[in-house]
Amino acid sequence: MWTKDNIEDQTGKTIIVTGANTGIGYETALVLYEKGAHVVLACRSQKNAEHAITRIKQHKGNGSLEPGILDLSDLTSVKKFAGTFIQKHQQLHVLINNAGVAVPPATLTTEGYELQFGVNFLGHFALTGHLYPLLRATAGARVVTLSSMGYLSGAIDFENLRSEISYNPIREYRRSKLANILFSVELHRRITATGDKVLSVATQPGANNTELVRHMSEEAAAEGIKQIGGYMEPWQGALSSLYAAVSPDVAGGDFYEPDAGYRGYPVKSTIEPKAMDEELARQLWQMAEQATGMQYPIKMF
Repeated sequence: MWTKDNIEDQTGKTIIVTGANTGIGYETALVLYEKGAHVVLACRSQKNAEHAITRIKQHKGNGSLEPGILDLSDLTSVKKFAGTFIQKHQQLHVLINNAGVAVPPATLTTEGYELQFGVNFLGHFALTGHLYPLLRATAGARVVTLSSMGYLSGAIDFENLRSEISYNPIREYRRSKLANILFSVELHRRITATGDKVLSVATQPGANNTELVRHMSEEAAAEGIKQIGGYMEPWQGALSSLYAAVSPDVAGGDFYEPDAGYRGYPVKSTIEPKAMDEELARQLWQMAEQATGMQYPIKMF
């Protein structure tokens, strides 16, 4: 059973956690701070980031904390956050693509994409691209991207990414999470092809008692709990992300999740075939390049 007690000293490492002001992101940032890392809390507002920092500092820790403003629904905000980070820092050891939105009312991003697809996938695709040169330049760097069990029933409908045809909140959530794991695996393929040493790793945290379900009705939430048998607390859900971020046993292309799927402690798991579909991944990558203007990784000669 792997827990935060297995984490070695992280002093000297700089780590970004998106959506670090609440839930799994907060618990991830807290543990990394306790273990000595410099943690950048990338949140939608300065207020959210500073409030989380105040809470984290109430715990004993050897690390340091930095707020960052990042709105993943706005690609201009993504670019600005990355530019500010690069001006301040010469290394990035781990980028944890944690932030997410689930089953909101029908909403579009600034660029006109369905909100869940835009925030959960496209925003993180662009963020990773902007920060990739710094990741490449940092020994042992990793990109950890969060998916969910929802990817198992997800499907990519390239004709409805802007809700052109219809909107179904659960369907769109599952789509975004399938996109995330396709992205993580395809990023690993492309890193391998270029000869870079960055690790791209996917995780899913299981079912957790977080604000992610705030848009669900009480009836839908109760039915979900009934189907999966209850929620874990966020500290336990964060363990898969933490393992992927710091364990020396992690390899590029790996996928980690709780040992019982919805609950448990992190183990290496198998990615289902639909998320290993290379043609689908290439198509999604090309779509993301067009939507964000980002092309990476590029082979250096």
